[in-house]
Amino acid sequence: MAISSPSLLLSFSHAETIPKPSKIDTVNPPNPILLISRCTSLRELMQIQGYAIKSHLHEDVSFITKLINFCTEYPTTSSMSYARQLFDAMPEPDIVVFNSMARGYSRSTTPLEAFSLFVEILEDDYLLPDGYTFPSLLKACAAAKALEEGRQLHCLSMKLGLDDNIYVCPTLINMYTECEDVDAARCVFDGIVEPCVVSYNAMITGYARRNRPNEALSLFREMQGKNLKPNEVTLLSVLSSCSLLGSLDLGKWIHEYAKKHGFCKYVKVITALIDMFAKCGSLDDAVSLFERMRHKDTQAWSAMIVAYANHGQAEKSMLMFERMRSENVQPDEITFLGLLNACSHAGLVEEGREYFSRMVNEYGIVPSIKHYGSMVDLLGRAGHLDDAYRFIDKLPISPTPMLWRILLSACSSHNNLELAEKVSERIFELDDSHGGDYVMLSNLYARNKKWEDVDSLRKVMKDRRAVKVPGCSSIEVNNVVHEFFSGDGVKSVTTKLHKALDEMVKELKLAGYVPDTSIVVHADMNDQEKKITLRYHSEKLAIAFGLLNTPAGTTIRVVKNLRVCRDCHNAAKLISLIFGRKVVLRDVQRFHHFEDGKCSCGDFW
Repeated sequence: MAISSPSLLLSFSHAETIPKPSKIDTVNPPNPILLISRCTSLRELMQIQGYAIKSHLHEDVSFITKLINFCTEYPTTSSMSYARQLFDAMPEPDIVVFNSMARGYSRSTTPLEAFSLFVEILEDDYLLPDGYTFPSLLKACAAAKALEEGRQLHCLSMKLGLDDNIYVCPTLINMYTECEDVDAARCVFDGIVEPCVVSYNAMITGYARRNRPNEALSLFREMQGKNLKPNEVTLLSVLSSCSLLGSLDLGKWIHEYAKKHGFCKYVKVITALIDMFAKCGSLDDAVSLFERMRHKDTQAWSAMIVAYANHGQAEKSMLMFERMRSENVQPDEITFLGLLNACSHAGLVEEGREYFSRMVNEYGIVPSIKHYGSMVDLLGRAGHLDDAYRFIDKLPISPTPMLWRILLSACSSHNNLELAEKVSERIFELDDSHGGDYVMLSNLYARNKKWEDVDSLRKVMKDRRAVKVPGCSSIEVNNVVHEFFSGDGVKSVTTKLHKALDEMVKELKLAGYVPDTSIVVHADMNDQEKKITLRYHSEKLAIAFGLLNTPAGTTIRVVKNLRVCRDCHNAAKLISLIFGRKVVLRDVQRFHHFEDGKCSCGDFW
């Protein structure tokens, strides 16, 4: 299997007089060690080793080390297998060679082989790990999500006095966060006497990846307080956290910081800024930044396609794809994910089918579970429920609970109880712990007046200890992100916010708003109690807070962790009309731009 390096290929294109390894000058034989740097494939490397055997250099430690280094630089199954043969043939490999092997395995498709090999050398008791050994081994554990092995390495590093090493600490933090034990990662971080930028980056990145943006931003502020200068990695993680929270003001500050300190020369930073602006609801800023880019790579084009898709502008998303193709930029899996989502949000079924076909047949991209999910969403939203069911049933992979949940949501939207029951059975076979599944089916039963089924399902949900994720909406005011939870509103909000909320609902009712109590399925609640429950939905609390604490005429931006409910969607349309405010609400699926009594989704969500 070919192992190519762009720099090596470039050197060959400008140096045609250099002989290839397969054609050795027998009069003035070259040094085999020097030939390794000119290799472009594993086959050529094997030819060099054959030549070295004839030259009696095959036992030279530095020569074998360079052979192994070549194999581990761009690891494949065949190259790592060959490297392992070379390593096993060495009479006394040193720790430097092992570190190279561990580094190669950590980048390969079989990362835990690094740990297995490490156990072997420990049993032989002839190599002592150093400060470069643990980072590669911990990266391997992170790649394999091998928490137990990572913990064993942590203990050994402590025993050897290397756990506070400048290279070991960040990889320990990364290993724990990748294995979803963020609290253990924080313990490692807090144990560092003087954390550096690299350590802060590891912890901030870990928080961002594990969907804990508030803690990531808190650490970023702590880092600034210690006068530690952020680098490119810091900005990428902080921008990701801003995107998760919808923290536009902080995102704008990061943009100014990036411009002032020269980070805008990095395409990745600009792409992250585009993504941040789009996810914080400021699409115009994202477009402006994108159009000013000198060099646009696949990730930048894809970010813009996804941005248009999430904001419900399917036509612009598709036009952006055509521009991308005209610039001869190769699309990737993210590009097509954005296009499929654009079609889904606009009900463009045939266009979505066409993009899916082109992705596979024209560009050779293997669909991921996200692409399959987008197709199910596309068919389900448009009411093609039976087609969506057959699509899942005929997949070349085992369907995940998430795929069935997407279809269950579509069944709920189209009030198809019969199929919803069938889909729910498939979900519960795979995962019966997700509270949202029971609630969705229960709502359908309630809508169809099947109250006995509602009670029965609620009991099953309680017996299985399935918990529904509470609705949470956030809004940023004066650089502070405020969170509101549905169900806690009655007790937790202030008197001032209570009055603002009451006044808002009063104005809505004068404009014709009638609370949609049909979506509240608690049989033991009377109509007035249901209205109170609806009043304290997290979206309404956040919007009321925005009306109370932001200047008249400014845009109110809200982020919700779940799908916006029908009642809050209707209320938001009226709020935009009555109070003359544009409301941008980002839910778990898309953006809703409410203005002059209308929503950008056209009530298709």
